[in-house]
Amino acid sequence: MTIRQANSQDLPQLSALLDGYRIFYRMESDLAGAKTFLEKRITNKDSVIYVAESVESKLVGFVQLYPLFSTTRMKKYWLLNDLYVSPVARGKQISVRLIDQAKQHVIESNACGMYLETEKSNDIGNNLYPRVGFKLNEVSNYYEWDIDM
Repeated sequence: MTIRQANSQDLPQLSALLDGYRIFYRMESDLAGAKTFLEKRITNKDSVIYVAESVESKLVGFVQLYPLFSTTRMKKYWLLNDLYVSPVARGKQISVRLIDQAKQHVIESNACGMYLETEKSNDIGNNLYPRVGFKLNEVSNYYEWDIDM
């Protein structure tokens, strides 16, 4: 298994993974939309995507990071927005390896940390994140404003 940064040649396989990720979060399948979305992220370089690639050159997972900034720390801060491993590849520590690569990216980009959010009902994620060093922030309130609300 290789963990590497995604590129435009990965779009067909990566789009299928993103579509699976969206379906996991109860969204309608939209493979063409996933491809367009990812193509823009890669072309515009407004996110960093790492993929897990099997020895058969099949992509089986990805993590996507978006840059944020911490004014109080005066440094970049990364949002781990997406983490997904295809069902057939789960249970092989691929998520851990993708998170480790994301942590390495945080260090190499001289950022101050990484933030993520997951649903309270995501038992797998809520068990995984503390095991790989994330701490649940019980001090801050998290608020959301959504144009569709």
